[in-house]
Amino acid sequence: MSVADDLKNIVQGSVDTSEIALEKASHDASLFAVRPQAVVKVVDEKDVSALVTYVSEQKKAGVDISVTARAAGTDMSGGPLNSGIIADMGLLDRVIEVGDSYAVVEPGAYFRDFDKKTKEKNLELPSYTASREWCTVGGMVANDSGGEKNLKYGKTSRYVEELDVVLADGMVHTLKKLEGEALTQKLAEKNFEGGMYREVSALLKKNSDVIAHAKPIVSKNSAGYALWDIGDGVTSLDMPRLFSGSQGTLGIITKIKFSLVRPKPFSSMVVMFLSNINELSTIVPDVLADKPDSFESYDDNTFKLAVKYFPEFALQMKGNLFTLGWSFLPEVFMAATGGVPKLILLAEFRGETQEEALQKTEALYTRLKKDNPHLNARIAKNEQESRKYWVVRRESFNLLRKKVRGMRTAPFIDDFVVPPLTLPEFFPKLTEILSHYDLLYTVTGHVGDGNFHIIPLIDPKRKDMPRIIDELSHKVYDLVLSYNGSISGEHNDGLVRTPYVEKMFGGEMYALFGEIKRIFDPLNIFNPGKKTGTDFAQSASHLDIGT
Repeated sequence: MSVADDLKNIVQGSVDTSEIALEKASHDASLFAVRPQAVVKVVDEKDVSALVTYVSEQKKAGVDISVTARAAGTDMSGGPLNSGIIADMGLLDRVIEVGDSYAVVEPGAYFRDFDKKTKEKNLELPSYTASREWCTVGGMVANDSGGEKNLKYGKTSRYVEELDVVLADGMVHTLKKLEGEALTQKLAEKNFEGGMYREVSALLKKNSDVIAHAKPIVSKNSAGYALWDIGDGVTSLDMPRLFSGSQGTLGIITKIKFSLVRPKPFSSMVVMFLSNINELSTIVPDVLADKPDSFESYDDNTFKLAVKYFPEFALQMKGNLFTLGWSFLPEVFMAATGGVPKLILLAEFRGETQEEALQKTEALYTRLKKDNPHLNARIAKNEQESRKYWVVRRESFNLLRKKVRGMRTAPFIDDFVVPPLTLPEFFPKLTEILSHYDLLYTVTGHVGDGNFHIIPLIDPKRKDMPRIIDELSHKVYDLVLSYNGSISGEHNDGLVRTPYVEKMFGGEMYALFGEIKRIFDPLNIFNPGKKTGTDFAQSASHLDIGT
């Protein structure tokens, strides 16, 4: 019998080996393609357990097989791509409960649907990403995603209270942060879960100095496993935090309990149009001093893209084309008379009333103009006036993927983080590196925490692209690390950055990541080759370009 026949006998969900299904599962939003053996649409956690048990038994028998969870396929790193079995989590999409400060949900739920349910109780998961309309909550946990509200509210891991996870023993385990006596009792358990806790605890105690030294100093990081943020293994141990950002390499999540926040309903925004990157040196500290809710950016190429594909942006804004076109006239006039700005910055403040939000915005605007008399800036007084800027910021990557013919989006230096106050010094050095390559690229990002997304456009038929990707990645990451930054703020390692994880953390810490993988996944069945175990040659062999 084939693997597909075996699977049909053990799961309730469908097992698909058709060309269409395998081709779809071979790709995400990255530059990679990896063809799986089969796609299993699991219908519940029993299916997941049966699947993991089967894969474990096959692996023990010497079969080269693995299982990788996948939901919406919006990952930009090649995270859900593998040559084994793909567990399609799309049918595990229930919003089970929304309480007064929390929600319980399955990982395949789209954030847009989850958000509608939580908003009914005036609650929100504030770590949503620019892909909020088409990503799932499970993917957000797996990557420890962040977004435009990260500056104030932090990333997804901050809101993960409990996880139901199928671990290597094929059983469902409920993981939550344990402290004091609860942790002591768990460490004493004579079962699979107790043994796992004891090994992680021993690793943390033995290597506390190495872990403390390797901890990233920037406020956002999705590279590696967050060993510096899960407790000391003696007084506390936070397993959900370890799983957040682990990219499905330690087990398969089947249920999530999130804590939620109550968002302030009104907003106002200062929009700054920079003709020179050097202006960041005074503007960034000025803005950060006022503690905005969001501090975002996009560049001149993104601005041009918005103009070129304005009807598509208008569709996203769900408004009258003529009215929206009229609203953009000030920006069009500005570009026609003074040139397209090099960088557009968005500093948003929220309040319980419109007056409160606007007061904060006007105070920042006044101070910015005083300190930077020639700064071109304006105030978007409310949510309606701000919306056009948010749509440009959120939709640029999606339009690049769909609209630029003959070229391909190439997210490989798309998620680095540096301390925000170093940006005026960092950006000219980055621009110098990029200037030696014939690449058109857009820059968007979370300027408030120094996290930027650079998306080059490439000709996928260029034979030299694998070499350029490796060469440019090394140069950019060397520069990022010289500023004590991170190679990934929120998009995670996947196939694209796993080869550079050791460069960021050093050999000792990288070895600890391997130990964590071994503790949870001794047979290496869960999404192998992510976080550890893949060099650039192996990664490059899966590039879907240069052919």
